[in-house]
Amino acid sequence: MKRLLLALALCTCAGGPLRADSPQDDLPSPLDLRSAVHYALDHNYAILQAREAIRLQEGVIVQVRSQEIPNLGATGEAEKNAAAISQSYPQSTSFWNVELMATQTLYAGGGVASAIKSARLTRDAAAFDLQTAIDTALLDVRTKFFNVILAREKIRVDEESVKLYEHQLEDTKNQFQSGTVSNFEVLRAKVFLANAQPALITARNDYRIAVEQLRQSIGRVGAAPFPEVAGDLDVPSEESYDLETAIASAHEHRPELLKLQKLVDAGEESVTTARSGFYPNLQAFGSYAWDGDTFASSSYGTANVNGWAFGLQSTWHIFDGRATDGKVRQAKSQLEAARLSKASEDLEVDVEVRQAMSSLEEANELVAASKQTIDEAAEDVRLADAKFHAGSATQLDVLTSQVSLTQARTDQLTANYNYLVALANVRKAIGMGDALVIP
Repeated sequence: MKRLLLALALCTCAGGPLRADSPQDDLPSPLDLRSAVHYALDHNYAILQAREAIRLQEGVIVQVRSQEIPNLGATGEAEKNAAAISQSYPQSTSFWNVELMATQTLYAGGGVASAIKSARLTRDAAAFDLQTAIDTALLDVRTKFFNVILAREKIRVDEESVKLYEHQLEDTKNQFQSGTVSNFEVLRAKVFLANAQPALITARNDYRIAVEQLRQSIGRVGAAPFPEVAGDLDVPSEESYDLETAIASAHEHRPELLKLQKLVDAGEESVTTARSGFYPNLQAFGSYAWDGDTFASSSYGTANVNGWAFGLQSTWHIFDGRATDGKVRQAKSQLEAARLSKASEDLEVDVEVRQAMSSLEEANELVAASKQTIDEAAEDVRLADAKFHAGSATQLDVLTSQVSLTQARTDQLTANYNYLVALANVRKAIGMGDALVIP
């Protein structure tokens, strides 16, 4: 219920839909994760479309409710004719009538009340659709945000790698001039430096692409430059999740399951609505009419009368060719389909939670392994460089150690990124997507 109210509140507070060419508030610079998430809540197109679905269902509720409140209508008629074709006596040559009538349904076999309940349940289902859209969109924003940081940090690692190779090349040239190494060592250092350049070029392009993907994810349009992204890939303190508790949380909070339950409830009301066709319909009415006639005979002249009337009216389709029976069968079939969809989604959610938990466990182990590897790789570079200057190691040993260090740093960034994304996926899988709004 809390998540349903949150979705309805977001829909109520939201303004009209944004056009692609409409002005938007500038993003803060630098852009942090919290700002990106809150910007997406107001500009992500999937979220905006889900909000419109709720407004659509609100209109359906208003339309259905019109059957339970009094209806007031007015009718009018005016006619002029030849006395020879008049059906009345004395013959009239003109006639007019104005009538106001109010009707109120008193009994409709439970169809009106069930139709209203069904419409409201469908509206609630649309609200859970909005919550699903929010959870999915914010997970995408968070993932794309981490993509940008990962690409940026890879640029930094590759730049440091290039600097190491440049330093190694300069050092090798100095040793070549002093006669301690051959020209082959200089050439090898140049090759390693040249091989490091494409990775840096690719990393810079990956960063530009990641920024554009984040722009699309949050719904930022226009040609204005995208602000710098602030943040890092530091792994927070480990969060532990018990599988059984996680699955129970998912079944309690996942908006997809809550939506399908609402549709099952709406289907049950639809069966009641269809069955109402078996019962009579009773209405009360009241009217006031004004009538006027002009007669052909001058002795009668004109006559104007007015007055009121009220009473009850009822209709009952005793046999309608089994049309109502067909509607009931359709409603029951749709109800059973909704129940099957709910059962199928229950199983899918179970599998999704298990997969998310498994991915988080793997990511956590890779983070721990990468921390140990990078410390060992940094120490290996230090020792290889010291041995090279002492003459007990070759230049290839130094360059190989530097390659290993660069790979270890890249692996650590990737491991941290995978952990953060896996953690966000677990939160969404167990139905705690609201945590994405406030990191």
